[in-house]
Amino acid sequence: MKPTFSSNQRQHRQVPLLRELPRPIYARVENWHQSGSQTHWHTHGWGQWSYAAEGMLIVHTRQGHYVAPPQFAIWIPEGVEHKVISNGAAQMRSLYIETQSLPNSEWKQPRVCSITPLVRELVLQFCTLPASYDDKSADGRLAQVLLDQIACLPPAATQLTIPCDKRLATLADLLQRHPEEPRDIEQLGDLVGLSGRSVSRLFKQQTGLTFQQWRQRARLLEALNRLESGSPVTRVSIECGYDSVSAFVSTFKKQFGITPGKYQRKD
Repeated sequence: MKPTFSSNQRQHRQVPLLRELPRPIYARVENWHQSGSQTHWHTHGWGQWSYAAEGMLIVHTRQGHYVAPPQFAIWIPEGVEHKVISNGAAQMRSLYIETQSLPNSEWKQPRVCSITPLVRELVLQFCTLPASYDDKSADGRLAQVLLDQIACLPPAATQLTIPCDKRLATLADLLQRHPEEPRDIEQLGDLVGLSGRSVSRLFKQQTGLTFQQWRQRARLLEALNRLESGSPVTRVSIECGYDSVSAFVSTFKKQFGITPGKYQRKD
């Protein structure tokens, strides 16, 4: 069973009832216990930029899943229905940001961002300020620098678009719940009445990734989740469908720039 997307023991968290933001950027600090937590489906009248200082952060929208280990953040634009999940202990720093503060077109869609050391320190400092900070003081200047730095953050490939075709969605659900699934594209297509060629064509059209790219990303995102929970690298490689530990290590490093062992140790 795939722990990333289901749990009966998570604590349900209430979403703050804010009618408007006191300033263009507003900070929320949350610490979650080992049982994890999740919100209900909801939207905001502003964007939400969420960073896990510790632990793994997962956001679902109706169109995709977004995963952020500690060196990443997730951006959800105004009006996009979503829910936020953590499977275990985590420290989350969320910024609610007025839409016009990040006007460029790339911020109109959900995205995962790589975090720089500077942004990390700015976020931690900003979260100590009062909600109604003086925007014409040093605090206001810090807020503007933070916004400027967030606007420059590069995207990261830790998101998984869910195909809209029901047959492909069935396969996507299977591969997320069972990343070790050994069947190839032809055999999986047979399960939903499609040829392997049709599966390949439709996955590319609806997710922007080839079937193999999508499958590999699903495996790597689940691997991140299991590494974060403390599972040994060898066990993770087997449970996520890799033929060998070396193949898993090579693929993981190519995607994230670090080996699974170093990621787990946070070296």
